[in-house]
Amino acid sequence: MSTADFRRQAHRMIDWIADYWEQLEQLPVLSRVAPGDVKSLLPLHPPETGESGDETWDAIFNDLGRVMLPGITHWQSPSFFGYFPSNSTGPAVLGELLNAGLGIQGMLWATSPACTEVEERMMDWLVDALGLPQEWRTDSGLGGGVIQGTASEAALVALVAARTRARAQGWNGSDPLVVYVSTQSHSSIAKAAMVAGIATSVSDPVHISLVPVDRHLAMDAQALSAAMRADVAAGRWPLFVCATLGTTSTTAFDDCAAIADVCGTNPSPVWLHVDAAHAASACVCPEFRWMLRGVERADSFCFNPHKWLLTNFDCDCFWVRDRKGLIDALSVTPEYLRNAASESGAVTDLRDMQVPLGRRFRALKLWFVLRHYGLEGLRAHIRHHVRLAEVFEGLVRADTRFEVVAARRVNLVCFRLRGSGPDADAANKALLDAINASGEAFLTHTVVPHDGMPALVLRMAIGAVRTEESHVRRAWGLIQRLCKTTPPRDTLGS
Repeated sequence: MSTADFRRQAHRMIDWIADYWEQLEQLPVLSRVAPGDVKSLLPLHPPETGESGDETWDAIFNDLGRVMLPGITHWQSPSFFGYFPSNSTGPAVLGELLNAGLGIQGMLWATSPACTEVEERMMDWLVDALGLPQEWRTDSGLGGGVIQGTASEAALVALVAARTRARAQGWNGSDPLVVYVSTQSHSSIAKAAMVAGIATSVSDPVHISLVPVDRHLAMDAQALSAAMRADVAAGRWPLFVCATLGTTSTTAFDDCAAIADVCGTNPSPVWLHVDAAHAASACVCPEFRWMLRGVERADSFCFNPHKWLLTNFDCDCFWVRDRKGLIDALSVTPEYLRNAASESGAVTDLRDMQVPLGRRFRALKLWFVLRHYGLEGLRAHIRHHVRLAEVFEGLVRADTRFEVVAARRVNLVCFRLRGSGPDADAANKALLDAINASGEAFLTHTVVPHDGMPALVLRMAIGAVRTEESHVRRAWGLIQRLCKTTPPRDTLGS
């Protein structure tokens, strides 16, 4: 492709994306295709010869609407309220475009110094933006940060570093290692234990300890302490605890300070990792930094700007208290990577702080986002969505047919039609299915303990870039209309 052709088609693609954003409200939020529908529109075999003319690109752009769009669930829709947000914004997309255009490989400082040094500075900016410990800044000489792809990758990296530290502390290599998670922790922690070869399965009862939660669905620190004591008595080695700030199901918050106390009483230090993937974005606002109490005692911490901080996927910010310990755990240097800058010790090779060797210039999109919005803009973004969650919570509480199931702390409201047992769960599932089938909104569900038994709960996660109060009220109106016909009468309450 000539630069002239690239310039022409790139302008056209940017126009296509901008047009897509502008029409999001008119598109059904949830894709309505059946399995195999998209593949049925694609040839079975690749073309033998390529074509570079405008006619080929006309066909490609036509297929974007004919083949791709029907198979897209529109995460950027203002009526997308499922899972957690996945923000994508103009500045971030431009950063990603520049990253692709530069096409650098940032595995070593020497392979593109800007890739390393811009990333280090962005990680330091975010330490200040979120109110994290100053010791985690890369210029502190102690800790440091690096951009991982996802919180799942961050958990794996932290777990590998924890195991390396355990060896240095006297672990003999044969005593079973134990990873502690609450019943509400993200599945990525158990998966990391499996990938690292510590656990044999998600349900491995020896190497993965499921810690009960309290009535707020936060990890019970006393139960954690009891589990560790029992493991030590049985000849097992407590290795790693994951504390969660904002659980996936309900945005419950573990008490990091209490968990750190427990970790500190073990005969050998236990690695404390804090997963704040979604909720920590709110810490750009000082009023939400209550959730950070105790994180200064953590060994590692991560959050995802690609969820709620206006930065497109993938971008996980991961910090460690001991930068050298992480590098020692992951550094492998074959002869073909040796160079004068690395040997000098004056630079950091970020490939030593992650699993893969190669790495993209992900810091570009963070740099663009932070410069475009500034901290004032980021705070306004977060506060706007928290206010909308307050509005929705108030609407739910005002309708006696519904109940709010878990405390709303930031932008997630967990609610359900009143009632208990299988019939009530079926009614809530039918309501959820009707909401999503309408195309007017998209919500997801979870199952959590409620009134002494598991209950199916609807989740309203508010965080899409274009969501306004009108979209929230429209979604509530849809829910009210559908629940008049969907639930059995005996689940509606008084």
